Amino acid sequence: MIDPPIIHRAPWLLPISRPPITDGGLAVQAGKIIKVGRFKEIARRYPEAKILDHPDTVLMPGLINAHTHLELSHLAHLSQQPPPASFTGWISSMLVERARVDADKKTILETARNVLAQQQEQGVVAIADISNTGFTRELIPEFQGQLLCFKEYLGLRASELAAFLNNLMKEAERPDVCCTAHAPYSTHLDLLLALKTRATRLGQIFSIHVAESLAEHDMISQGRGEMRNFLEQRGFWDNSFQPTGAATKGSVSYLHQHGLLDSKTLCVHCLHVTDMERDLLAQSKAKVCLCPGSNRYLGVGIAPVEKYLNKGILPALGTDSLTSNPELSLWREMRLLAEDHPAVKPRDILRMATLGGAEALGLDRQLGSLEAGKAAALLAVDVTGLEGNISSVADVADVTDIEEHLVHQQIKQRSVYSLA
Repeated sequence: MIDPPIIHRAPWLLPISRPPITDGGLAVQAGKIIKVGRFKEIARRYPEAKILDHPDTVLMPGLINAHTHLELSHLAHLSQQPPPASFTGWISSMLVERARVDADKKTILETARNVLAQQQEQGVVAIADISNTGFTRELIPEFQGQLLCFKEYLGLRASELAAFLNNLMKEAERPDVCCTAHAPYSTHLDLLLALKTRATRLGQIFSIHVAESLAEHDMISQGRGEMRNFLEQRGFWDNSFQPTGAATKGSVSYLHQHGLLDSKTLCVHCLHVTDMERDLLAQSKAKVCLCPGSNRYLGVGIAPVEKYLNKGILPALGTDSLTSNPELSLWREMRLLAEDHPAVKPRDILRMATLGGAEALGLDRQLGSLEAGKAAALLAVDVTGLEGNISSVADVADVTDIEEHLVHQQIKQRSVYSLA
């Protein structure tokens, strides 16, 4: 016998996929949303329902972190240091420190577990985690939401290609075993193609770092510059890489040129992208994930958010790792994005942190908005007592004030309550 519905009532409901609702009601049964609307209408429809009142709160979908690296959490001290002088300087420092620390599996999982718990406390209901070791797959049962673990391949030298392809062939052919590529500047084209082919065959998202720095752009477009010098110094460059040959054609053009852009390709960062390349992203329906906190710390640039939105592209948001971001919080990512882009509406930023992430990870039939048929992965956010002093959410006449608070103020873990 199915239990009767539960109706969650709040002064404001932010469905994300439709306009905000005052005195909102959301009916949940068996872990699914069955109706969203005004409370009185919902209560009349389900007279047998139990009513849970959430005064002075906003009900909204759970957040989605579309890009992070949990296995690097034990190196959090790196982002507490002054920012590096260059992007490749940061890569060098991270690789050196990772080798120096030489953490064992237990340490890596322990620190990753702590970060995962913090994400959950902040209202994150889905995470895309990128890993070289694959250790973090063991944490999947511990996360109450959806933890998508991607094993990342990289290797640019042609001499190593056969070994990488052989390793890839040994990966279990299951939809839950995801493999992906690091970046165009670090992954041989044939390995990129093999990884994308596998992801397509298994119906998986293909997540890849794209257009994160000018150093990357110079190498991809012209085959020269800081990134090439870095790869040569480390012995990774063997002249097998073929640049696009045009200064206006960077990593997005490179992926398009080789048939790697489609609706299941997730381009992470996407800072240095031309208008023509934004058209390619829109036409291919490829997804974009922005990481404002990491970009700010590394000093690599600011994403052209307004231009993406104007092209009909709704980016997702990600935190990246603690090696390049001093705090992993999607609330902070929203706040930083708002600081960098004051013209972007808070409503759009909230969409990025919810529906944008769901679409990027192929989870939009389940998550990202409050709609009938979707999972009841919702948050009650208490915004009273924050800076700006909203004393009673019920008395706020304009929802933009609420949206401003959610995006601009420092939302504490204790202010967020996960509901089901």
